[in-house]
Amino acid sequence: MNAKVHELLNQQVNKEFYSAYLYLDFSNYFKDNDLDGFANWYLIQAQEERDHAMLFYTYLQNEDASVTLDAIARPDVALDSHMTVLEAGLAHEKYVTSLINDIYAAAYEDRDFRTMQFLDWFVKEQGEEETRARDMIAKMKLFGSDPRSLYLLNQELAARVYAAPTLVL
Repeated sequence: MNAKVHELLNQQVNKEFYSAYLYLDFSNYFKDNDLDGFANWYLIQAQEERDHAMLFYTYLQNEDASVTLDAIARPDVALDSHMTVLEAGLAHEKYVTSLINDIYAAAYEDRDFRTMQFLDWFVKEQGEEETRARDMIAKMKLFGSDPRSLYLLNQELAARVYAAPTLVL
């Protein structure tokens, strides 16, 4: 595996674990604000991000490439309103998409077709993640100022259950 691709993949392991920390922080915010459904939604997001980290970790190991685990930074997003949290979530997903695209570009440049194939799932996943984040913002704009509607939205989000990724390595 090309050294640049290896480095970017390894960095992504840590970035995905950071994403899990960030979403746990979001979950805490909503729990502290008595919105257990939103807290559940972000708790599941954190589980997904942890699993994404493990997919990168496993891929590197399967490719006989070393994995270096770095310290995971504390989330530093100011969580001062429901909308701020949701907008930070969308901004973060766009950032992760850019990271995946950078890895893909490096793999493409090196003609590393196996890594490109591995990343195809993440490219699709990031499109879905950004769409979900935009949907959350749209729903909050529509319903967030009405307590009854916010209650119903919270109930909808409370029904979300975790589904492990279906990527085959």
